[in-house]
Amino acid sequence: MFVFFAFFASSRETAFSGMNLISHPLLVTALMLAVSNLFMTFAWYGHLKNLATSPWYVAALVSWGIALFEYLLQVPANRIGYTELSLGQLKILQEVITLSVFVPFAVLYMNQPLKWDYLYAALCMMGAVYFIFRA
Repeated sequence: MFVFFAFFASSRETAFSGMNLISHPLLVTALMLAVSNLFMTFAWYGHLKNLATSPWYVAALVSWGIALFEYLLQVPANRIGYTELSLGQLKILQEVITLSVFVPFAVLYMNQPLKWDYLYAALCMMGAVYFIFRA
């Protein structure tokens, strides 16, 4: 949801006529970052549910294995995104995606309660998107 807000809030105007949106660098970047963030969220927090009884070093090794796939998507995504976005815009986009991935993960996978604080955090992120993407 917020990924598309950031995508369309970009201060750099691009003519979309005749262009396949799937090949647009900002959309490709956002999609790759979303998938990479899903991997990273599992790497960081999935072991709390799945490997709770395992030693920490087992959880760390499994997490590193998962994180490899995250980096295989995240590094090229950032390189593609940097062709259209400033470093600050790229970072805020990543943070918005992180929150967009984390909340469903926490609620659906980790069985955490849905809290109003997530909405408040999202509103703060929308402010960050506004300030970093404005002309």
